Amino acid sequence: MREANVRQNRYRQIIERIFFDYHTEGAEEVPFRREDIIRVAGELGIDLPKNLGDVVYSFRYRAALPESIQTQAPPDRVWIIRSTGRSVYTFVAVANPMMDPRDNMAETKIPDSTPGVVAMYSFNDEQALLARLRYNRLIDIFIGVTCYSLQNHLRTFVPGIGQVETDELYIGVDRQGVHYVFPVQAKGGTDRLSIVQIEQDFALCAHRYPNLICRGIGAQFMEKDLIALFEFEEGENGIVLATERHYRLVPPESLSAEDLVSYRRRLQGQ
Repeated sequence: MREANVRQNRYRQIIERIFFDYHTEGAEEVPFRREDIIRVAGELGIDLPKNLGDVVYSFRYRAALPESIQTQAPPDRVWIIRSTGRSVYTFVAVANPMMDPRDNMAETKIPDSTPGVVAMYSFNDEQALLARLRYNRLIDIFIGVTCYSLQNHLRTFVPGIGQVETDELYIGVDRQGVHYVFPVQAKGGTDRLSIVQIEQDFALCAHRYPNLICRGIGAQFMEKDLIALFEFEEGENGIVLATERHYRLVPPESLSAEDLVSYRRRLQGQ
């Protein structure tokens, strides 16, 4: 833990220095290159990490950018880091979408179809979450389209962005025969969904599957058996949250007649 904190502090010093080296008052984009990490580390007397990309990766997917950077964002916006090519990045001020599960959402009970032996040995992490989604067909239930898992941890190169990776890719077909692609970002433990990853999922699908309708999905463990699912759309101001639902996996005998009546009322109220 101490080593991780020391590493994160080094990364914070480097990313702060890079940002303020290039930031100008009122700017909404601040470009930089991977070579700036080497330059700034030398100026600050900081030992370079073995993997230079980990400095940027850390703030794109794992940790929040320093408060000193966020205070420079225009009103109602936050800074994120986007890849804009090989070893080229840009701080971008974007609208701040809701990325955390809401506490006041209704839950829907789903009979848990996860094989017992899988449940016995799974952790509360990304892989366990992806397995729960697959075995319980939660993507189908959430979206209302028949879906099939095509590939997990798909890693590919997208022009203008660079290498991107999505946790799992589903292909779907609706009753009219329309084909869809559903990139899924899954977060377990204390990890949080990142707007950068959702943006990259849309870019990946536009590049690899231009003839399919892309619908971006986020999944988050709230508790061991409680899963939040999100659908995102590309709006005029960037990625926006379209739908959020919470599903609790339960033993079949825990689903009561009262629950079924309640769900039928939801349908009638739509």
